[in-house]
Amino acid sequence: MLHSKIEGEGKPLLILHGFLGMSDNWKTLTTKYAEQGFQVHALDLRNHGKSFHSDDFSYEIMAQDVVDYCAFHQLTSVDVIGHSMGGKVVMLLATTYPELVNKLIVADIGPKFYPIHHQTILAALNAVDFSKKPSRSDVEAIISEYISDFGTRQFLLKNLYWSALGQLAFRFNLEVFNQKIEEIGKALPFHNIFEKETLFLRGDKSDYILDSDFETILHHFPKGEIETISNAGHWLHAENPLEFFEKTVRFLEK
Repeated sequence: MLHSKIEGEGKPLLILHGFLGMSDNWKTLTTKYAEQGFQVHALDLRNHGKSFHSDDFSYEIMAQDVVDYCAFHQLTSVDVIGHSMGGKVVMLLATTYPELVNKLIVADIGPKFYPIHHQTILAALNAVDFSKKPSRSDVEAIISEYISDFGTRQFLLKNLYWSALGQLAFRFNLEVFNQKIEEIGKALPFHNIFEKETLFLRGDKSDYILDSDFETILHHFPKGEIETISNAGHWLHAENPLEFFEKTVRFLEK
């Protein structure tokens, strides 16, 4: 069963993080949604965070994990938010199990195919040799040789934990990501349609959702709305959490 952090009482709201992320990335917003009257389930997807590791890694199986999670927690109608890879998961979930999903929010990802673009990040992560028992500062120094952006480095370093006394490790399953990175970019199948209300949010500094993608989005999500978060890139929920929260709550409560 997927690891989750559950907070609040009310209508169930599931939050799915992006590639190399975890539920902790949503801690502040999780509390705000709970205060708004939702029972928030912030999930760690397989091979991420505190959830189990598996050699099986695809959108189909990750969507099934969410279905199994909902069955275990007796959730029969949920609102869902998914960012990036998590957005791909919730798009497949909603179009495959429309009876389970009430309202759908997709953050800075479209249903189209995305070419592999995580090569530098994977190179940085693979450069860390944990057999040498590096310190946190050692790991950061290694990663900084590949990644200049401070925010991206801090996002990745949140995955460090002490697996044993004096032994750091990454929480995610890097070996499987190395083998199956092409899964991350796969498109939503052409005939998958979700007829209920859907909100797509994109960062104004991000190129993940282009104006030219609107037609494809509305093909799959005919009741879709597409809005832009100001002063935000791909991690729009972290870069402009206030506007992200306001737009999502307005959509969920209307």
